[in-house]
Amino acid sequence: MNSGLDEIQTHRYSRHIMLPEVGEKGQKKLLSSKVLCVGSGGLGSPVIQYLAAAGIGTIGIIDDDKVELSNLQRQVIHGGNIGKPKALSAAAYVEKLNPDVKVLPMEMRLDDGNVRDIIPNYDMVVDCSDNFETRFMVNDACILTDTPLSHGSIFKYEGQVITILPWDGPCYRCIFEQPPPNGMGLTASRIGVLGVLPGVIGAIQATEVVKYLLGIGELLVGRMLYYDSLYMTFDEINIQKNPKCSVCGEES
Repeated sequence: MNSGLDEIQTHRYSRHIMLPEVGEKGQKKLLSSKVLCVGSGGLGSPVIQYLAAAGIGTIGIIDDDKVELSNLQRQVIHGGNIGKPKALSAAAYVEKLNPDVKVLPMEMRLDDGNVRDIIPNYDMVVDCSDNFETRFMVNDACILTDTPLSHGSIFKYEGQVITILPWDGPCYRCIFEQPPPNGMGLTASRIGVLGVLPGVIGAIQATEVVKYLLGIGELLVGRMLYYDSLYMTFDEINIQKNPKCSVCGEES
């Protein structure tokens, strides 16, 4: 029976194909899937690397920053590319890692003017941004376009992940109703971050994406996974859907 995978692909993805929950059918599904990564920094680095290795057929990368020396302590996808646009740097990594993947780098900032046009082109979005404005905007656009979303964020030594399926469980605004006042959001450039932390959180986000696309396992829907790297603990926080949520609530 023809699996639709060529000899090289069968060898490349053999460890996936061995898994009963994945198999050839599942791998072909990954190869036909499209995922958008918002940001290619600390979280985006491991997310993009693992999704490309897994054989996600199309990966969109949107980022308007350029690689700086201080990024390399944690943004491991950008080695040797100081001064290069991050979207192009990450795309070059993907192209070398897996020729099966079509990578679409976008050297631009996701904003209110383009978010609703870009997101519907993908099967799932991974929020790897580092600011509240983008997180709320991506959440709202994903709910309104019925696009699944993996949210991840980091803070010094801590990180969190939650998967958002529009209209099926809580969204980001169910947890945090409004972004903090301008200037109150703390980024790595202002407070620092443990370099290995985004590797853990990003890998969990990538895992959630692959599971969703394959339709296997239990997703972090209505469950926020909280990680403390100093004490090496994982805690699960149950999140309830807010019926008064301004985006996904009963009256929205």
